[in-house]
Amino acid sequence: MNHSPSKTSGMRAFMVVWFGQAISLLGTGMSNFALTIWAYEVTGKATALALVGFFYVTPMLLISPIAGALVDRSNRKLMMMVSDLGAGLATVVIFLLHTAGVLQVWHLYVAALISGTTQTFQWPAYSAAITVMIPKKHYGRASGLTQLADSASGIFAPILAGALMGLIGLRGILLIDIVTFLFAIGALLVVYVPQPERTEEGKAGEGSLWQESLFGFRYIFERPSLLGLQLVFLFGNFFATIGFTVVAPMILARTGNNEFSLGSVQSVGAVGGVIGALLMSAWGGPKKRVHGVLGGWIFYGIAGAALMGIGRAVPLWAAASFLAALVVPVLNGSNQAIWQAKVAPDVQGRVFSIRRVIAWLVNPLATLLAGPLADVVMEPSMQSGGWVHQVFHTLVGEGAGAGMSAIILVTGVLAACVGLGGYAFRAVREAERLLPDHVVEVVGQEVAGMQS
Repeated sequence: MNHSPSKTSGMRAFMVVWFGQAISLLGTGMSNFALTIWAYEVTGKATALALVGFFYVTPMLLISPIAGALVDRSNRKLMMMVSDLGAGLATVVIFLLHTAGVLQVWHLYVAALISGTTQTFQWPAYSAAITVMIPKKHYGRASGLTQLADSASGIFAPILAGALMGLIGLRGILLIDIVTFLFAIGALLVVYVPQPERTEEGKAGEGSLWQESLFGFRYIFERPSLLGLQLVFLFGNFFATIGFTVVAPMILARTGNNEFSLGSVQSVGAVGGVIGALLMSAWGGPKKRVHGVLGGWIFYGIAGAALMGIGRAVPLWAAASFLAALVVPVLNGSNQAIWQAKVAPDVQGRVFSIRRVIAWLVNPLATLLAGPLADVVMEPSMQSGGWVHQVFHTLVGEGAGAGMSAIILVTGVLAACVGLGGYAFRAVREAERLLPDHVVEVVGQEVAGMQS
């Protein structure tokens, strides 16, 4: 497989791309934190924050089938660059609106819609590119490094944003975010990202854009193990999204809008994410990766989310945030390694896009439910002294934010039940044995393998 000698390739190329993405994620995390504080101060409602998530996720579900087909048809490096550019332009618009003094909450929804649309192309292109850039044995580690970048930004972004808000304001933080997008694009310019070789599966999936858009559904539905894994994420994500959506407003409500408390909890959680990602990067996940998936959901639901709901002060919230974030790299990395090993590289754009559709299908519903469930149902019910108060007040306490704490507690327990339920189905618990590995060529070096 030939490539330009001026371009970095292989594992070194992955590290260059990873570094560019890490810098960009730091800027994005800073602007997201600052905009969260701004939106809650302006509205005082959890619903406003939930709608940002809704408009970010919805285009991923609607456009993913077509995006996946276009990724497989196109140069994956170019697709990643266009995606980074689109997200950067959305931030530029927010910056200009705030500079002009006309920024409103609904503008964040439009920006989230644009960012979500560009990310629809970014994730399948990035995941599929990694498959042919590095050997299979490093898939779990690469996923750990990818999540390390995300978690590391979670540590420093809230701290830096909180410290800089008083010095350079929201506009200054948005400007930093814009500059960091250049690092992601620049990293892609200097590396070689190989295109996958055609496989029999890829040939079978060829056709019109519409036919190729639907191919991912057929591919997954014909393989019960892949479908089962994604159903675990569908139900787990539904409960986790409801709970996670109200964590920030819950902490702000229970601390009198204390930005430092929220930033501290998020930063401690990010430390857990970094440790989990470092562990995954060095370890590569459990030998039977399905245990990392199902066991990860059980651990997340009980040790993370449920504990967050029970907590009534920063130390316990921080501990819960740490534990939840600690297991996420293992959970996601184990799942990603299974899919990268089992799905042919030249159809991964289509299959991974549909994989995301299935896993996130109910996320918009969850984000839409979370705000009204908190603002209209649980918060008033916890103050009224009715049956909801009687059931939950001994576990989550009373006062502002108690209703949201109850939501986080219940959804955490339900997420753990999803992981436990996955073990009841052979197609899920034996997924790695039932599905054969693909054969892939990595930058001129063939790496073949079959797992029984």
